[in-house]
Amino acid sequence: MRTISRTALTLASAAALTLGLASTASAATAGRTVTDGSRTYNLSLTAPATAPAAGANVTVSGSGYNPDQGVYVGLCAIPAGVNPADPATWNSKPTPCLGGQDQSGTTGASHWVNSDWYWLSPSSSSPYTESAGLGSFSVQIHVKAKISDTVTCGQSGVNCAIVTRADHYDSADRKYDVYVPVTFQ
Repeated sequence: MRTISRTALTLASAAALTLGLASTASAATAGRTVTDGSRTYNLSLTAPATAPAAGANVTVSGSGYNPDQGVYVGLCAIPAGVNPADPATWNSKPTPCLGGQDQSGTTGASHWVNSDWYWLSPSSSSPYTESAGLGSFSVQIHVKAKISDTVTCGQSGVNCAIVTRADHYDSADRKYDVYVPVTFQ
């Protein structure tokens, strides 16, 4: 009986360890240096590199941002011609994105970070944490492989990344695009 109890305890412990490891996502960091006006910003974005295909809430952190420029944080398809490892190629708006801009905060799939208008959408936006003229953030977003009815990350050549991009007040500005590629299991 004692051997059976030990075996059961060992198996239960191994299963718990395995589940713990399976749910732990490795993190990756991407960065870029941009000049906006007379200031230079060293942007850094940290997000999980893997996630479960069915979906998960993940924490995304950023630092070095211009607190006067709002950004969206979300999961987007990487546009054709964009190499996530080469900021010189980041000339196309990351789209489509899971949940779109989600200004109403209904999907949890994106987060709006800005220091002026965050109060307009309190469920899906927050201000930067500011220090020495630089903005940082740590937010949670929901990610899943299926971005839309026709776009699924990892299928038909679609690669995806957790990104920041300039908010709807300056959506054509590519300076604040940063990509952390993500794969789904």
